[in-house]
Amino acid sequence: MKRIVFIISIVVLGGLLNACSDQSNHTSVQSPDNLVQLSINNIGGTIKYELRWQNELIIDSSTISISQDVPVKILNTKIQIIDSTWNPVWGQFSEIRDNYNEIVMTLDVNGKSGKLLARVYNNGIGFRFLLNDVKAEDALNFFCEYNLADGDKVYYPSGENEPKGPIAISDLINLNSNAKKIAIPVVVERTNKKHLSILESDLYSARGFATMRMQVNAETGQLSSTSKLKDQKGKVVTPWKVILLGETAGDMLTNSVTINLAAPCELKNTDWIKPGKTLWDWRVHGYTAPDGFVYGINTESYKRFIDFADEKGIEYFLIDDSWYKHASKGHFELSDELDLQTVIDYAADKNVELILYYDRKHGEYGDAELFSYYQSLGMKGIKYGFMGNNTDFSRDAIRLSAQNELLIDFHDGPVPYTGVRRTSPNAITREYCHAQQDSRRAFTPEAFIKMAHINALQGPLDMNNGNFDLNGINSGKRQKGPKKLNSYLSTVVSEMARTLVIFSGLVCIPDAPEAYEAKADLFDFIQKMPVGKWDETQVLNSNINKFITTARRHGKEWFIGSVIVQHGGTLDIKLDFLEGGQTYEATFYEDTEDTNCRTNPEAYQIRKAKVKKGDLIQAKLAPGGGHCMWIRPEIIN
Repeated sequence: MKRIVFIISIVVLGGLLNACSDQSNHTSVQSPDNLVQLSINNIGGTIKYELRWQNELIIDSSTISISQDVPVKILNTKIQIIDSTWNPVWGQFSEIRDNYNEIVMTLDVNGKSGKLLARVYNNGIGFRFLLNDVKAEDALNFFCEYNLADGDKVYYPSGENEPKGPIAISDLINLNSNAKKIAIPVVVERTNKKHLSILESDLYSARGFATMRMQVNAETGQLSSTSKLKDQKGKVVTPWKVILLGETAGDMLTNSVTINLAAPCELKNTDWIKPGKTLWDWRVHGYTAPDGFVYGINTESYKRFIDFADEKGIEYFLIDDSWYKHASKGHFELSDELDLQTVIDYAADKNVELILYYDRKHGEYGDAELFSYYQSLGMKGIKYGFMGNNTDFSRDAIRLSAQNELLIDFHDGPVPYTGVRRTSPNAITREYCHAQQDSRRAFTPEAFIKMAHINALQGPLDMNNGNFDLNGINSGKRQKGPKKLNSYLSTVVSEMARTLVIFSGLVCIPDAPEAYEAKADLFDFIQKMPVGKWDETQVLNSNINKFITTARRHGKEWFIGSVIVQHGGTLDIKLDFLEGGQTYEATFYEDTEDTNCRTNPEAYQIRKAKVKKGDLIQAKLAPGGGHCMWIRPEIIN
């Protein structure tokens, strides 16, 4: 990693820092590109900040504190200019630049010494407090206001439901008490269509803090956040409170501020961490294959999954719930129909790795022993269900799984540990969303596109996209299908595009092997897609309420996926990202004229063409449909 650090005195900073005569109480610093300006003032012992971007006021004067109603003295201020690059173990980019200007304020907080760090990037800012000599009885609460314009509109996650929004800031005050439970990340669309997002990073390193909570001021309707310290004492490090900036909502999906703010990798060896695709059994139960075989929780079903994974080069097979009946201290009571050891041996012979579910609701095996037991079975990962939104418990689970060289996939309302994939890259994905058919509810294109823009900002998502037997699922031929028939709205091309659009280190494809084999020419896109090994990612088209187009590069190959709402339409995809002077071969995976997410979801077509830099592709998407491209340099014989 290349790292350049400049520490410059406040007196000689020149254009980067504009300070008034009372230098300790007013500081203003700009981003490296000079387009973002952060001003911090100490007014009567209260720290206030103001954020401008491209000469526009984004956030008006707002309070930030580590202990509300406790006066703060700023003892001195310095500026650091940081420019470095680093290489993630896996992710959306193979190299990430970490370039920011930082305000470091030394503080006196009611007799306690500490610091306020404020980092200003070209596309966002982050705040963090460091405080010494904290006692167990001290009531610390990292508080931050966000005084937005009344015309700004907000969106935010809603658990396993479609995200909320758009809601005008001026209307937040009128929400009922349940609707005011605003989850992070919050996405803000400004009247000029620019965007910002409010969230946190590196909660993983902030021992004792709960997940950041958002509040609506009962009088003004404005937003604020709190991060409460539970029981930590001594030296305290808060999470980073983060504000991302983007011309479009899609720009924030490739924004590297949150991962740059996370602590560097704490693992000495990461060679065993392999992102990839996995087959999954849970949604296939009850499926009848063309030869009459009915899938269930049994040895023969799992052998079929493993055979297909081996044939298609799928790295993992994930065995979900009910492989055991009950867990007690040091013991699993296994299912009667499943010979787990036979499945483990079969997978080893076929060179397919296994990931195994664990559900704390079915009894506790003993968390200290759980991960070593999974390692002893030869597992490569654990899918952890019903752990709750408990930061300390989830942190321990990540560390224990890493010590036993296990990937971990959190489910069922997990802690949004944004940035943790840098610090502990075995935290491969999590279900911070409404996964496909979750709770057996309907799943719409509108819900998907909102979650792709909003929920995905907190990090990699396990959404289980990629169903191909849509007619069978909608007709009730699965034990775990939607409760309401014909309520799962998508097309097979949209399903395929979603596996690319949603970023994850583990792409879980949920359908039966025979369903994929029946459309092998379409499955070819998923088969070739290199998960988590991307050199570059761009979001080419973005509208929270309408559509998204994501392009990801691996080497010289590009994979592009688009998804649209139920109105359908045409999206312009400019191939400006290709290298000049090179002819490329493109394979197009498309909806047909007759495709419709409600009436004809499985119709698709595949064609090939030559393309080059600067070409404009007019991708036609059916109602609720999708569009995919695989582009690679032309091979000349």
